[in-house]
Amino acid sequence: MQKQLLRLLVCLLAVSFTQAQKPKAPSSSEIYESIQKLNFLGSVLYVAAHPDDENTRLIAYMSNQVKARTAYLSLTRGDGGQNLIGPEIRELLGVIRTQELLAARRVDGGEQLFTRANDFGYSKHPDETLDIWDKDQVLSDVVLAIRQFKPDIIINRFDEKRAGKTHGHHTTSAILSIEAFDLANNDKAYTSQLNQTEVWQPKRLFYNTSAWRYGSQEAFDKVDKSNMLTFDIGTYYPTKGLSNNELADLARSQHLCQGFGRLSQRGSDIEYIDFLKGEPLNGSNNIFEGIDTTWNRVKGGGAIGDILNTIEANFNFKNPAVHIPGLVEAYKLLQNIDNKHWKTQKTKELKAIIEMCAGLYLEASAETNWATQNETIKLNIEVLNRSDLPIVLESLNNASDLNMAKGITLKNNVKYDFSEVLKVDNNTEPTTPYWLNQKGSLGMYKVDDKTLVGKPETPRVYNIDFNLLINNTPITFTKPIIQRFAKPDKGELYRPFEIIPEVSAKITEKVIILDNDQQRDITVVVKAGRDNLEGDVEVCYPNGWSILPKKQKVSIAHKGEEQLLRFTVIPPKEQSEGFIGPIVQIGDKSYTKELIDIDYEHIPFQTVLLPSESKIVRLDIKKQGNNIAYIQGAGDVVPESLEQIGYNVRIISPEDITPETLSNFDAVVVGIRAYNTVEELNFKQQLLFDFVANGGNMVVQYNTSHRVKVDAIGPYNLTLSRDRVTDENAEVKFLNPDHEVLNFPNKITPKDFEGWTQERGLYFPDSWDKAFTPILSMHDKGESAKHGSLLVAKHGKGYYTYTGLSFFREFPAGVSGAYRLFANILSLGKEDIPQPVKLND
Repeated sequence: MQKQLLRLLVCLLAVSFTQAQKPKAPSSSEIYESIQKLNFLGSVLYVAAHPDDENTRLIAYMSNQVKARTAYLSLTRGDGGQNLIGPEIRELLGVIRTQELLAARRVDGGEQLFTRANDFGYSKHPDETLDIWDKDQVLSDVVLAIRQFKPDIIINRFDEKRAGKTHGHHTTSAILSIEAFDLANNDKAYTSQLNQTEVWQPKRLFYNTSAWRYGSQEAFDKVDKSNMLTFDIGTYYPTKGLSNNELADLARSQHLCQGFGRLSQRGSDIEYIDFLKGEPLNGSNNIFEGIDTTWNRVKGGGAIGDILNTIEANFNFKNPAVHIPGLVEAYKLLQNIDNKHWKTQKTKELKAIIEMCAGLYLEASAETNWATQNETIKLNIEVLNRSDLPIVLESLNNASDLNMAKGITLKNNVKYDFSEVLKVDNNTEPTTPYWLNQKGSLGMYKVDDKTLVGKPETPRVYNIDFNLLINNTPITFTKPIIQRFAKPDKGELYRPFEIIPEVSAKITEKVIILDNDQQRDITVVVKAGRDNLEGDVEVCYPNGWSILPKKQKVSIAHKGEEQLLRFTVIPPKEQSEGFIGPIVQIGDKSYTKELIDIDYEHIPFQTVLLPSESKIVRLDIKKQGNNIAYIQGAGDVVPESLEQIGYNVRIISPEDITPETLSNFDAVVVGIRAYNTVEELNFKQQLLFDFVANGGNMVVQYNTSHRVKVDAIGPYNLTLSRDRVTDENAEVKFLNPDHEVLNFPNKITPKDFEGWTQERGLYFPDSWDKAFTPILSMHDKGESAKHGSLLVAKHGKGYYTYTGLSFFREFPAGVSGAYRLFANILSLGKEDIPQPVKLND
């Protein structure tokens, strides 16, 4: 029953929030709530480290109950995590998680901010974190966020006192927030920021504590709470038909790549925040104690407040348009106040409310969702006034050459369509996440344009200004150009309008493994961004390698079409590795980037440009056995990686797990986190163990120590823990150097553990049956040795292996030693067995 409810919840989310660009169609209740927020001049900044760290319950409460402007500052974009919905990792995963955060904020009512810190993976201590992050840069970004957002209240998700007891990124976020609390008001700190903002002193800083922090509810009950404030975040919103915690769970469920789709909760529930520094509350239960959150906060705001408070008190739910004259009068008064911050923010809110009250529909839809430099694109512009108030469309224009005088009075519910033409400027840069424009470091994104730092997305280049006259007052509404279209099986769809290069190219395989010195063909895919594309393509390669032919012609007639070109790679005789990449020459311009689409229903369509390169490895590797069954878990590219070195891999579902099916395979490999995500495997474990007993090999990759959905992970007892080794360069010692897995068919040496990425491994078992043989020992600096990264047990005639080594990261990175070791694991017990016949695909 719970599973059915969860599926229903996810379906509802997909229907409600699939297309982020779709114009909002607000109800009268939503307009009223917007006016309530308009009349509250206070703000809250919530600070943590990653996507999913934020407490959506508290963000939703501050935004919807308190009515404060609320934002979440995530120090990273989550590049270092895992992906439960697809193959994207690292930079592309960060793009997905950025959009999931924005989707969550659209639900809970908050805003989203970032720093330039790159999530490099798990860290055990803030000292380690700050060795990899540039502390001064990240601290400056936190200070900038405070100076720009100007929060009255800051709430930290994590406790700065727990260094070494939790994720180092978590603790670091609290440490930097505390430092920034004072630095933000210091005009001697980060002075270059003061060209675009000014100093700001928040009023108070809190820590969002809970029973989890103290280990149990019993321990938390004994804690002195005299410095804490409490909030019942289960409050019910009749205008929404939802409780705050239901709303928060809907927001939380946007983090689908992390498997956070969840059932919603209702009813009274308490959140605690612990006072850290700033102006004391002196016994008050009001988080904004001593802060004027009315319009009297700004000079000249009293008259604005009189108008807007009257509208709120007498709001007409049947016909909100009757309030437009008063709203426009408040808008005019607002333009005369001196406080730039509140003038900017409240003008934005007020314009949105006027637009909603008038039922204005303003849209500029392009004939395509992408265009190139110098291209001419047809636009369909739609303007509709759904109120009795006379509104005049004076003109349409954008930042380039589009400037159209109209002078049309918009009659009630009469649609006006205009066909216009947009000429894309020859100097317009392609659309891509700004933080990926340049190569950064392991710990930091490189962003030269400091006006972009902190922004969640790259600002849209092409927008249309709708210049209206409302109640004889000029008001401009700016809308990004989008593409609105329909599919018979999807209905109405929206995509952002993107600028792409005239050509992009990629090699079909991101990692190319050659297990001998025989030449091999590779495929280069060239995609045209415009019609009538002609040029030359070559492939760059490392020393010692050769690629033929040196150059090929490309000729593509139509925009969006692709041409496939085949090149032959000739490897060296000895083991070697490097990178290859296509270069497309069009006239006097060279193009070396790949255009990547990210298309999931719960986030907007994303276009990402990244350098087009593939790791190429001439690998000295031997293997036994050919046919591998792969049971997918949370998503990885291990099957494709095993095919690269000559295995015949077949994906099988739990329904396929029968003795007859398994008899066709030499080994079964279980994907990452399969025992956390695939409930049906609990009913198939014994069949898999029987397969091992009959002579097969079974390899189980890492699972988290919580939410395990099988009764027995292996044929013998083993207990998962949170043990991990995050230093990818940590020394690896061989506990059993004579064991077959280290010697056949490849001799494994310490060199095979060079060049690993992000980590050695994670969630190692910390206790196991004596039937298991531990193979490797490793540890992070200052910790005890961990022996559970690779455990092998003989079971009947076959072998069962459990490994927490991060093969799922090393394979896409082309790490030679990872391939050699995995081939040995698959070859266990097969030294004297003739090679089986390879299955037909």
